[in-house]
Amino acid sequence: MNASFDLALGAARTAAGMQHYPERALYVVATPIGNLSDISLRALHVLQLVDAIACEDTRHTQTLLRQYGIEKPLLAVHEHNEAQAAGLVIERLQRGERVAYVSDAGTPAVSDPGARLVAAVRAAGLAIMPLPGASSVTAILSVAGLSGGASGTGFVFAGFLPSKAGERDQAIQALQADTRATVILEAPHRIEALARAMAVLQGRLVTVGRELTKQFEEIATVSAQDFAAWLAASPQRTRGEFALVLHASTAQETPEDSTRVLQLLLAELPLKTAVKVAAEITGAPRNDLYETALKLKKQ
Repeated sequence: MNASFDLALGAARTAAGMQHYPERALYVVATPIGNLSDISLRALHVLQLVDAIACEDTRHTQTLLRQYGIEKPLLAVHEHNEAQAAGLVIERLQRGERVAYVSDAGTPAVSDPGARLVAAVRAAGLAIMPLPGASSVTAILSVAGLSGGASGTGFVFAGFLPSKAGERDQAIQALQADTRATVILEAPHRIEALARAMAVLQGRLVTVGRELTKQFEEIATVSAQDFAAWLAASPQRTRGEFALVLHASTAQETPEDSTRVLQLLLAELPLKTAVKVAAEITGAPRNDLYETALKLKKQ
């Protein structure tokens, strides 16, 4: 057990123990996405209380639980056996047990297994209780600074885009046509390919969250056309799990609007810097702005 969590278990019982936790219920429990201290007191209490814990990977969950000093029977419920394993969970619930479900990290059933299990438990007429907590989706949204754009402050959750190049390009074309902010998740071995594909989005901003909540967490906001270059600037930047926000597209601007913005920036900034900032502000293609800037300088 991690000694730092010794007091946390007692605090969990004190803080969360007064709530009623019914039997014959599935508890969907969010777990940390990196930082172990992000576990909630209620999650610690429920994980101690339940009769069994269903999980995406028993080895991963066993390691996690030992950090908190918790020992429980584990049931493997992952994407390859979820339909069958749901039946075993339902049998336990019908016997009057409490069962928790956790994915490897974050909130279950959000781009992780769990949705089919929840649906099956609900269809069986049994109770389901969510225990909210860590989520890379809400974490990256909270630091993206979304300011509205053309379609207000709403967002779309896209999860992992297709891994095949052609299908991924089609998905990005759909994003290009959608003016709303979009949350995307990606694995380290595919992040460079994603960054190259997203270059077609040009000046739309992308907030990149790498290794969120962990020791080497890194957060940056760059234009889509600069995303690949940002990754290439340091070998560390292709390591770890990624959560991204593709910002909402700005209101459509005319070439005259872009030129006016560029003129104002050229009066205060070097040419390349002015072009970069103008592209981020207006969403206009950087190459076009660069040609315009050269003409303005000659004038």
